[in-house]
Amino acid sequence: MVFVHDHDASADFYRELLNMEVTVRTATAALLVGRGGFQVYLRAVGPHAAHPVGHVGAQYVIWTADGPDDFQRCERVLRARSDLVDTRHGDGFTIVEGRDPSGLPVLVAYPGPDEVARLEIISRYYV
Repeated sequence: MVFVHDHDASADFYRELLNMEVTVRTATAALLVGRGGFQVYLRAVGPHAAHPVGHVGAQYVIWTADGPDDFQRCERVLRARSDLVDTRHGDGFTIVEGRDPSGLPVLVAYPGPDEVARLEIISRYYV
């Protein structure tokens, strides 16, 4: 479940970025479904709802691209739809960070941790 300001704008964003299909949409929520049955629920909480860093709850979710071409596609989508985009390289992997329509951080990595083990936590995500 991701709480967002505008579920229509967010559904369009995540549909394009993650190659998901919007399967259900109500006045305040949307369900997106991807390959393998992966699901993302979006719930509109209004344009002024806060998302304070350091409070209980998810702060970052990192998606894994299906391959190098998919990673490049995700990076293009983030660059086209987000003002703040940063690409960094770890030990054997690359990660791109942008913002969704609500300003929430969105991260996509390639390859995933099942292909290249993560041996450290990127300090940016816990300081």
